[in-house]
Amino acid sequence: MQSFDVVVIGAGAAGLFCAGQAGQRGLKVLLVDHSDKLGEKIRISGGGRCNFTNRDLEPAAPHKHFLGDNPNFCRSALARYTPQDFIALVQKHGIPFHEKHKGQLFGDRSADDFIGMLVAECEAGQVTRWQPCSVKAIRSCDADDGARYEIDTDRGPVRSRNVVIATGGLSIPKIGATDFGYRIARQFGLRLVEPRPALVPLTFDGDAWAPYSQLAGLALPVQISTVRPEPVEGPAPRKASTSSARTVSFHEDLLFTHRGLSGPAVLQISSYWRPGQPIRIDLAPGVDLKEALLQAKARSRKLVANELAALVPARLADAWVQQDAAWQKPIGDATDKALLALAERLSRWELVPTGTEGYKKAEVTAGGVDTRDLSSQTMESKQPGLFFIGEVVDVTGWLGGYNFQWAWASAHACAQALAARPAVTPA
Repeated sequence: MQSFDVVVIGAGAAGLFCAGQAGQRGLKVLLVDHSDKLGEKIRISGGGRCNFTNRDLEPAAPHKHFLGDNPNFCRSALARYTPQDFIALVQKHGIPFHEKHKGQLFGDRSADDFIGMLVAECEAGQVTRWQPCSVKAIRSCDADDGARYEIDTDRGPVRSRNVVIATGGLSIPKIGATDFGYRIARQFGLRLVEPRPALVPLTFDGDAWAPYSQLAGLALPVQISTVRPEPVEGPAPRKASTSSARTVSFHEDLLFTHRGLSGPAVLQISSYWRPGQPIRIDLAPGVDLKEALLQAKARSRKLVANELAALVPARLADAWVQQDAAWQKPIGDATDKALLALAERLSRWELVPTGTEGYKKAEVTAGGVDTRDLSSQTMESKQPGLFFIGEVVDVTGWLGGYNFQWAWASAHACAQALAARPAVTPA
């Protein structure tokens, strides 16, 4: 039976990076993944260009860009491997990139550049890679060579002193997402925070959404907000509570769809939204709609819809005025009360989503392995030699490169810890 210092399960962003870093530190590493394709989530990210990190990340204040039952858990790893560190690696490999906006960094060419870079890092560390290869079981052992785990794979059993779970969450099952990481956590007695889709479009009831379904395809900048749930203690898997909540908001683009709302604004707010909770949208941020409409009334004979179309997209204006006869007339004939109501509705549109598009459209999975059972320094669980990194952990970043930086940082922290352990004597 072959023996390794480390078996990394999952060849996504975190797994590839951890394997390469551990191998380059002199460890004998096996990287295993059940998929025949390498790094598919990297490949489809950022519109195929990979939004690989964010310059605006503040390691000392992770709660600004990360959520989970304990956002501060990721501070140590993020401080020890920063966006600048990963940027240096990208530059070392000669990959051109650019900043889009709000600190978001994208490759100039293709996400394949970053997959190639991670593979090259693994090769530099002489990492053994088995793919496609499924892991059927993991069990504790006490081998003479110091190995603590036996792993049954499609290519036979192996032993290892350490196992790293980097299998991600449940998002985008069509590219291979599974609950493997959660099952392993439960097997070894670790707690979970209930997983849920995050960075995901929101949906609304068919009848209630009918007036807005005609707006499908319309995009516009908005201010969107909801309450930020605060975690509470409870039995595993833990659920977040809305008690002691405070508002969280984003100024991003909104996209109307046939079933509901999407776009960066909604993806961001979806990570905080809970069923039954309202969201509030200002469809004309920075515009004093009340003042603008009253001024238009004093000077114009145009229809309300025409004047409103100077302030918000015309399709949006038309859809809104159709909802009340008081708005379907020349603006000079409309009452102040009607115009103020229209302005209030557009600047404080409150609605309750009926659900989300689910894991098939979610960019990430929130929740996961409870950080109470992990070391923030090493990513090792309370089960000795069993580590969890990346998306499988209850750490979720904002849209815009933050989740990739968590993958790199947690993988780096794990690899550093592994390198400080005694090595297994090769079989």
